Amino acid sequence: MLDLTKVYGFNFPTPIRFGVGVIGELVGYLKEQDLKRPLLVTDPTVAALDFFVKIKNSLDQNGLHAEVFCDMHKNPVKSDVINGGESYHQTQRDCIIGIGGGVAMDVARAIVLRVNHTRDLFDYDDLIGGDKYVTEDVPHFVTVPTTAGTGSEVGRSAIISEDVSKKKRILFSPKLMARIVFADPMLTMELPPFITAATGMDALTHNMEAYMAKGFHPMCDGIALEGIQLIAESLDKAVHQPDVESRAKMLLASLMGAVAFQKGLGIVHSLAHPLSSLLDTHHGLANAVNLPYGMTFNYDGFEGRFDRMAQAFALGNNMGDRLIDHLFTMNERLGMPTKLSDVGVTKDHIDTLSTLAEADFCHPNNPKPVGLEDFRKIYQEAL
Repeated sequence: MLDLTKVYGFNFPTPIRFGVGVIGELVGYLKEQDLKRPLLVTDPTVAALDFFVKIKNSLDQNGLHAEVFCDMHKNPVKSDVINGGESYHQTQRDCIIGIGGGVAMDVARAIVLRVNHTRDLFDYDDLIGGDKYVTEDVPHFVTVPTTAGTGSEVGRSAIISEDVSKKKRILFSPKLMARIVFADPMLTMELPPFITAATGMDALTHNMEAYMAKGFHPMCDGIALEGIQLIAESLDKAVHQPDVESRAKMLLASLMGAVAFQKGLGIVHSLAHPLSSLLDTHHGLANAVNLPYGMTFNYDGFEGRFDRMAQAFALGNNMGDRLIDHLFTMNERLGMPTKLSDVGVTKDHIDTLSTLAEADFCHPNNPKPVGLEDFRKIYQEAL
């Protein structure tokens, strides 16, 4: 049982401080590190929330003169990162604190790279071997998650799109990991039901796809199954009757999903990414609507894996064949769409979506190979 009266510290591999009120340790940590001028990177919505204002005021009142950068798109693009890097230099910062969900974390992490790496940003794209250019020191980086979805606070990569084409690029390096994470479930309490549901389904997708990803990584498999169980226990309550325990479990499950998907992701993310690129769909929402259809594609031949996931969902033993229907029911109960038409997809989009999905970087780790016609068929079924 999770003891909500305690603050926990653990490393995997990032040092993580987890617990109610742990954000109160941020000032002392920065002072211990002799850091005095943080750049707070967040999105425009979080920047206006009371808890963010309190964090900034606490820093300022303790002589830590914080600057805020929040000028970023819903699906972040290269110019967001360039502007953030300029803000860091122009205001003479000495560290970066990413506060928020996946968007803020991606932009913050990319700014961390940008500060001392001056080649074209996408020269560092990991898919073309750009990690070899990540040779310089990077600023001290701290992360503070405020959603339970991407888990990118413990990641080492950022997904940033091209401004015009919206093609997604991956910036990756172990240097981009946070020096420490302050994970306080109280910072997620203000999330509205829709965002709680969408980010929660994002965390579930990470855990499920990590568990299904091809390759041998029993540690990631175990973490993913535990993450699935935590979400099964807490997501519905976090959406409809939120309390600290359900929020805390979701925050842990999100962290676990991000650790687990170091093993890889799969078809669901390749189905979802083009929706964000083409239609600017929220990433968690795109994962939610595509999750049952992607898992349907993966079922045959992997029944044993589905049985294990069904156990994590408390559906019973040897009940993997019930899991797809359960995912549809979850979406309905959480107010998530069950058809692509519900998020603005039309028949005219299917060819473009399929081409983008085939070019996506996630499905090579799917347990079954996926081709252009497979994507087209799935999109048509999901429409």
